[in-house]
Amino acid sequence: MAGAGLLVFSRGLWQPPLPPPQMILVLGGDVERERVAAELAERDGLPVLVSGGSNPEYAHWLFGRRGLDQGRVQLDYRATDTLTNFTSIVDELRRAKVRHVLLVTSSDHMPRAMLVGRLVAGSRGIGLTPVEVPCGERCTPEGWRKVWGDGARAALWVLTGRDLRSWAAARFGPLLEGARGR
Repeated sequence: MAGAGLLVFSRGLWQPPLPPPQMILVLGGDVERERVAAELAERDGLPVLVSGGSNPEYAHWLFGRRGLDQGRVQLDYRATDTLTNFTSIVDELRRAKVRHVLLVTSSDHMPRAMLVGRLVAGSRGIGLTPVEVPCGERCTPEGWRKVWGDGARAALWVLTGRDLRSWAAARFGPLLEGARGR
């Protein structure tokens, strides 16, 4: 895993520089992230993909206020966590020839999001530029176990094409539930 991480983080040595950003990816979880993305999209003229964000009515209203029509904003609700924010969309982005994305998430979530994103999106040749949304007093720094645990899940997904946590839950969940009931 360390070797894979080194390979991803050293991308500048073996891949050409990234083109200008082609879109904005918002990781859901806080409507302030969507507000910041709407401002960026209005300023830079980029399309927006919101993964696991607010309800569609609010999102369309928010982006519409900034003059973004529904054709420039894609809402995707398949993700259930940070890993699936990336794994549910990365192959679609690759098919669309997206090579550079502005990643919008809260500042306390950015280290984990960038680790997971660099592994998953990086495995498809997609670079990320972080855009941190300040969370002020609401910030709760994520522990190293959560960050590196999701990093390990991401590395395993890159190697196997599966989220081994959901695979294990499907196979061993009933067994574990039975053990808890005793």
